[in-house]
This record gives sequence, C-alpha cells and structure tokens, in this order.
Amino acid sequence: MQLDLSGHHALVCGASQGIGRASAIELAELGASVTLLARAADALKVAADALPRKHGQLHRWFAVDMQQTDALRTALADIVGEQPLDILINNTGGPPGGPAHTAEASAFEAAFRQHLLAGQTLVQATLPGMRARGYGRIVNVISTSVKEPIAGLGVSNTVRAAVAAWAKTLSSELAIDGITVNNVLPGYTRTARLDGLLSAQAQASGRSEEDIAQGMLATVPARRFGDAAEVAAVVAFLCTPAAAYVNGVSIAVDGGRTRALS
Repeated sequence: MQLDLSGHHALVCGASQGIGRASAIELAELGASVTLLARAADALKVAADALPRKHGQLHRWFAVDMQQTDALRTALADIVGEQPLDILINNTGGPPGGPAHTAEASAFEAAFRQHLLAGQTLVQATLPGMRARGYGRIVNVISTSVKEPIAGLGVSNTVRAAVAAWAKTLSSELAIDGITVNNVLPGYTRTARLDGLLSAQAQASGRSEEDIAQGMLATVPARRFGDAAEVAAVVAFLCTPAAAYVNGVSIAVDGGRTRALS
C-alpha cells in the first residue's frame, strides 16, 4: 500500500491541539513537510518543534485567526510563496453550543466566516500548487452532525452541513485535476472541545460532567470516547496515494454511534 508522503507539503489548520495536532503528527510520520496554522503562537511553536523529521522535512507554523479572512489570505500567500501545497487539512474549532432558534444572527455569521469562508480562502490559495503537481488532497474535519444533527449544537449543525455540501460540490469539480475532497466526521473525541461541551452542559443542567459523559457513551457501541490520534489516522490515509480513488465521501470516526447508512 502506497502511504509515503515524502516530498509533499501539507497545511494543517487548527494544529495547536486536538485532532489538528494529531493529524500533523501522522502526516509528518508519513514523510510530509507540515505547516501548522492556528491562533496560538506559543502552542504552535511547541507542536511544530515536536513533529517527526524522519525524512529531513521542513516544518513551519503561522499564527492566524480563521475568522480574519484578510489576515488568513495574507498568511497563505506567504506559505505557498515559500513552497506550494498539495495537502490541505481544513480543521477549526466548533461554534458555541445552544439551540438554533435562540442563536443570534451574528453567531451564524461568525461560524459561516470561520468555517465556510475560511475553507474557500484556503482552497483558492492551495489549488494552483495542487493543479501544477497533478496531486491534491483536501480533507475537511467537520462533524457527524452532517449525517445526524446533534441536539444543543444548532449553529454548528447548520454550518457543518453547509461545509459538507460545499465539499461534495468541490469533489466533482476538482477530480479531473487529480484532487480529491473528502470529509472526516469525528464522533465524541476526547479533546478540549468535548471537555468544554461537558462543562457547559453540566452548568446548564445541574448534573455532573461524569453523568453527562456516561449518557453520551451509552449511545456509542464502542462505549468509550475516541482519541484524536484515531481520527488523525483516517485523515492521514485520505491524503496518501493509496486513497486516490476515494473522493466526495464523509467518513464517520465515531465508534459506531452514527446510525445512518450514508
């Protein structure tokens, strides 16, 4: 199986922690040079310094807020100016929880900018390098909510579904250029995002975080939370030559929680 990514350059968003950081590690293990992007400069430096360099890769990092579209565009120009990209991991933190019907319009606007507009900006910046090489991998890390909306995540459900539809459209448009576009849908994964959701639900309900966690796990056939590295392994595989004919799919990595067949 061809899993070697030596000579490839990957951009991993949200790479200072969680699934983003785990994905950067997996890609580096496979030989890719990795550029890390997130808001927290100190955490990014630590993450970049810890990446494997088995194949003499060059790893870099850029601190930028995905909601700041102009700043993101400027950072991307610097990144691709030094070395074109052929792998893009589009990953960013989810919107705050809460029902859809009580959310302010500004919450939808902020989420749309952070997820869909940022994704569009990323794709447009990285496409020239992918087309020139005849090789491109775009992987969006979104949520199982695109198959089954999650209660209490109204804004996230809405925007994640928009990203999934956007990605499916791109997969048809770009396949002729040797570029695949796929989505990875993490389930309940032990990250700072999950910890925050447990804390918020505990405060809102008066129940303990452990009680809420056990209620979540009761819906997961595997009866445990996932690990970020388990999600990252699927992300990395989709970036390899072995996955060249996998295109336009949304793969749940959720221990079997999602009941939908497709």
